[in-house]
Amino acid sequence: MYPGGWNNLTPEMLPLAVQAAMAAIEKICPEARNLLLIPENHTRNTFYLSNVAQLARIFNMAGLNVRIGSINPEIKENTLIDLPNGDSVMLEPVIRNKTRLGLKNFDPCTILLNNDLSAGIPGILEDLHEQYLLPPLHAGWCVRRKSTHFANYEEVTKRFGKLIGIDPWLINPMFSQCGEVNFAEGEGMECLTTNVDALLTKIRRKYKEFGIHEKPFVIVKADNGTYGMGIMTVRDVKDLEVLNRKTRNKMSVVKDGQEVNQVIIQEGVQTNERINDAVAEPVVYMMDRYVVGGFYRVHAERGIDENLNAPGASFVPLAFEQSAHTPQPGMKPGASAPNRFYMYGVIARLAMLAGSYELEATDPDAEVYE
Repeated sequence: MYPGGWNNLTPEMLPLAVQAAMAAIEKICPEARNLLLIPENHTRNTFYLSNVAQLARIFNMAGLNVRIGSINPEIKENTLIDLPNGDSVMLEPVIRNKTRLGLKNFDPCTILLNNDLSAGIPGILEDLHEQYLLPPLHAGWCVRRKSTHFANYEEVTKRFGKLIGIDPWLINPMFSQCGEVNFAEGEGMECLTTNVDALLTKIRRKYKEFGIHEKPFVIVKADNGTYGMGIMTVRDVKDLEVLNRKTRNKMSVVKDGQEVNQVIIQEGVQTNERINDAVAEPVVYMMDRYVVGGFYRVHAERGIDENLNAPGASFVPLAFEQSAHTPQPGMKPGASAPNRFYMYGVIARLAMLAGSYELEATDPDAEVYE
């Protein structure tokens, strides 16, 4: 919901993103002229700021005046930051008056958040009743939980699986959640051990049913937060008994120093894609309800059962010229090359649908009908 890699999309993919941006704006604010983009506060990460520049470019090409407003208290005046690719971004301090947010001589109709609010919701963003704020504040990681998302995704995949006649497990990794864990103090580990053991048993059962001869594993991750922090692979329940201090420290804190006390335990799925012999996983980007592009996250030093979202990862564009073909109905299976991008796009759209259910269910301002 706060994608940070728009700069990894190829120029060929940009027209799709621009069209999707136009469709989204048309829907929420047809008369929109000005868009305020609010980025993360870490202004020294030039790779992240390249993503912000690309996002601004997409909405600019969609016909909007786009400016970048920082809520970082350190940004007190207009600050120009040069980027490695020769691009630059201008960060301007935001100005709040009564119920509107803007910049000096700039009054936006829509505010696009590219700040995931891990550290909490700043007061400056609250009670904006006259402007569209996308995504809404309750999509921030101070509120959101991965387990809630995957519970919604599970429902969506069950219905989709029934519709096309497949076992939803094929597109939905099993998961469970653990409420009170303190890695730093080693507390609540019984809950974690029990859940890991139960999930590994369930996976073994499924592997047997489908004739899969791999060793099952689970991924334990913080139930909130992003940036690939607070994640570990568990292949055997005994591994949890001997967690070293380094692993405990890594698991106890996520982005913006937020403590981890809730974890989600997910069935691990082996990464079988390769780019130049390095393990690679697809990342699909969407805007509104449209798939607009994607890329591979590649990590030469990580294995098929490890998290690739870690320092040392690189990004490789998807082969877009081959991936625009949609599957043809009635064709004999195997007659055309498998379209992985289309398949990943289907999963992405199901996840987007689950995300919308999730936000609807967690909306603090939703009207409750008796």
